[in-house]
Amino acid sequence: MKRRALLFRYRIPLVAGVVLRDSRIKYREGLLVKIGEADREGWGEIAPLPGFSHETPDAAQQEATERLQCWVNGEHATESTLPSVAFGLSCAQAELAGELPAGADWHSATLCSGDPDELLLRLGAQQAPVAKMKVGLYEPVRDAMMVNLLLEALPQLTLRLDANRSWSQEKARRFAGFIAPAQRARIAFIEEPCRTPAISSQFAAETGLALAWDESSREAGFRLDVTPQLRAVIIKPSLTGSLSSVRERITQAQQAGLSAVISSSLESSLGLTQLARLARWLTPATVPGLDTLGLMQQQLIRRWPGSPLPLCTEASLEVVWRG
Repeated sequence: MKRRALLFRYRIPLVAGVVLRDSRIKYREGLLVKIGEADREGWGEIAPLPGFSHETPDAAQQEATERLQCWVNGEHATESTLPSVAFGLSCAQAELAGELPAGADWHSATLCSGDPDELLLRLGAQQAPVAKMKVGLYEPVRDAMMVNLLLEALPQLTLRLDANRSWSQEKARRFAGFIAPAQRARIAFIEEPCRTPAISSQFAAETGLALAWDESSREAGFRLDVTPQLRAVIIKPSLTGSLSSVRERITQAQQAGLSAVISSSLESSLGLTQLARLARWLTPATVPGLDTLGLMQQQLIRRWPGSPLPLCTEASLEVVWRG
């Protein structure tokens, strides 16, 4: 049975002010793969995240092209060692085989961005709101003030914080010192608060604030040592690898009694809808972190329910390889 494959390149303009690892970016760029066999097809997204992925977009495209050629030829190939390629190709193959369930979890932790009044309205309309706030871009007192204000304004809110390893131990302590004691239990966790895992663990032990691993869990030699303050492991599939690797990480966290939180790496709407399906399938008891579409000005191929953004169809995409 003849196999077919297409590889597309995309470039989505972002809203002003999107910051990744201290750099402002204006566009999200990546690849979409479409494979087919008989009357079945499957899609996947390959999008290295600037500042976080080790592979470059060019390396990902070359690797994807070579592996798609092997697949079209009917040859067996091992999983790619480039996480974004491994994840995108495995999603396409899972869709083709009918292994990726169609049901999705469209509820996500709300990203704290944009107009503050609009944010409060969005969160206030939710029955049990969960939000995610980036911290560490400003002085600790400013971050703590915003956290306190949000928690005071919304008594039902649970807040996740993400510092991306931006704090020194002293700055982390200053932040914790400004957080109202009555509000601390409503901070679900802080992702990677300090510059090293050891300092982050010490900070959590000192302050009693809950901790989550993100970057640390993807580093060579990482061991999941459960401590009283550790609550969650953040799973970013595009930075992790194939679907089998993602499932393995999730199982490891869950067996340790931790939450596994599926989180986006600024994927397009197509990638986000697949992550929502993964969350419903593999982490049904945990609210995922997928509220990044609002940082974009377009959707791709598949719509996120309720999004008013215009949709780019397959016909508008640049084909970079066909097999």
